[in-house]
Amino acid sequence: MTKKERIMNVFEHKDVDYLPSQITFSDRKRDQLFAETMGFASEYELFEYFENHIYWTYSGDDTAIFYRNDIELMKQLEEEGYTIVDEEDGIIFDRWGGGLVVEADGICWIPGIFEGDEKANKIRRKYLPEKFIRLMEMPLKEGVAAYEAPDPLEAGNLKWLIRDKDGVEGDLCVIPAGYVGTYERAYTLLGWEQYMTEIALNPELVSQMMDKITDHKIALGKKKAELGYKIIHHGDDLGTQLSGFFSKDMFREIILPQYKKMFKSFKENGQYIFMHSCGCLMDYLPDLIDIGLDGLEPIQPCNDLKRLKEEFGKELVFMGGIDSQKLPFLTPGEVKEMALEVMTILGKDGGYIIAPSQEIMWDVPDENVVALVDTIKEYRDKVM
Repeated sequence: MTKKERIMNVFEHKDVDYLPSQITFSDRKRDQLFAETMGFASEYELFEYFENHIYWTYSGDDTAIFYRNDIELMKQLEEEGYTIVDEEDGIIFDRWGGGLVVEADGICWIPGIFEGDEKANKIRRKYLPEKFIRLMEMPLKEGVAAYEAPDPLEAGNLKWLIRDKDGVEGDLCVIPAGYVGTYERAYTLLGWEQYMTEIALNPELVSQMMDKITDHKIALGKKKAELGYKIIHHGDDLGTQLSGFFSKDMFREIILPQYKKMFKSFKENGQYIFMHSCGCLMDYLPDLIDIGLDGLEPIQPCNDLKRLKEEFGKELVFMGGIDSQKLPFLTPGEVKEMALEVMTILGKDGGYIIAPSQEIMWDVPDENVVALVDTIKEYRDKVM
């Protein structure tokens, strides 16, 4: 059974010989350093050591999210019109007008173009096209109405998706990443505080912004299906460590209609829907399953893993669960104990991709990464 077949069998709720797994660092620089420490000569050898099953590919617009500190690649994308590199301030701008902080250990955005932050806007005036400068200077309502999402179907935006569509070395399952989804993209433009204020006081304005983003996602999703991608990914962090960001009523009235329109299109394309969300989602899962959700990652322990498996394990594929917040502080033996416990809970009866509850950050010792890999390999066929 190939790695791609194993992932597809999990989504189709078929038997597998062992549970697939996935380990990802939060920073591509860590990939290089860990590979050097372990004596690997290439990224491929690192993937082989991890025995990862998924290869994430990206649209031109999404590449900066994970490769923002690869300045040479960012400059190449700048020549192609997909980034603007501000080395002085350590920021990579994308075609949406968002600015990513290069050296952040995780995804960190500067204040949005509609946020009114003078320091961020001063930087934007030095680098961004005039169309964004005009938007910054408009009243919010006019600016949102005038905002245009980038064209998702430009050839350069599809370059990596086309390159990887027929598979990559190692029989990995190639999935186009869809991080920074509908509501996340909206708040990177409006600003977090303003987004949360407007969604309560002026939900029509927020919905107008999200409509533009949803239409972009639908068009790109259709193209991904035409290229042969059977699993489509969507990312929106909906939860804190205690609960969702939104009340059930607000979620159903404002966020869910966007997802319903988008998921309907994905299902018409014949795609499995694999969603990323950090935080506690228990209140939202029945609605998300009802509109077609097939899989969820990265499954953080705040969701109550036993209840999650018991209540939703027949409908959903889970990926994650191994507490990445604890990984920096445990001994290798404790890592093994924790990982095995999670694998036993979520791996019962299959439907599980073994993984940490978030990408592995810089503060996790190499020996704990090794302990996690060893535990996965030892027990992945015994916990189903």
